[in-house]
Amino acid sequence: MQIRDCGLGEYRQILQLQHELIEKRRRNEIPNTVLIVEHPAVITLGARQSLNKLLICRDELEKKQIDLVQIRRGGGTTAHNPGQLVFYPIMHLQHLKLGISEYIRRLETIGIELLQSIALEATRRKGFPGLWVGERKIASIGVRVSKFVTYHGMAINIRNDLRIFDYIEPCGLDGIDMTSVLKETGNHHDMGNIKEQLSQLLIRHFS
Repeated sequence: MQIRDCGLGEYRQILQLQHELIEKRRRNEIPNTVLIVEHPAVITLGARQSLNKLLICRDELEKKQIDLVQIRRGGGTTAHNPGQLVFYPIMHLQHLKLGISEYIRRLETIGIELLQSIALEATRRKGFPGLWVGERKIASIGVRVSKFVTYHGMAINIRNDLRIFDYIEPCGLDGIDMTSVLKETGNHHDMGNIKEQLSQLLIRHFS
């Protein structure tokens, strides 16, 4: 498995990279690959229009220098900004012998173990992919599978500015409170160390 740290990557560029890697993975030209990245401020709209709920007009987003991108993945509206850990696995599910539901649960397990490693307990909630700390959501999952190859992935709030979520209904859920490791613990974790821990968990669970 190959893990690539893309640093701070513009969302549209990373999306294009995913599409290029999907084709290579289908043709077995590359191994299973994971992109780890932080994004400049961006709001993404998912494939299910009923879940895409913006609470601010597009002109206002432009003034705040927040990009808006329509994409084809599961789930509704999500937001990304620096300090949020995002990872995009480009993996062949047949080779891993995993179904989509099992794959999503594997991503959740990785997120739970990553947060446990920095002394924060997160849990699943039935029917709502992602991770929660009490009633607050700390991680979101939105994936797409094309001819058995996965793309898009998981975003975990580490120390990002949570005000960006005031402009959306995350994943179409009304009244949801978003949280982060920083908000829950008061600790400023080094993103480099977090990425290294994530890499080790990805290797353990998918190699």
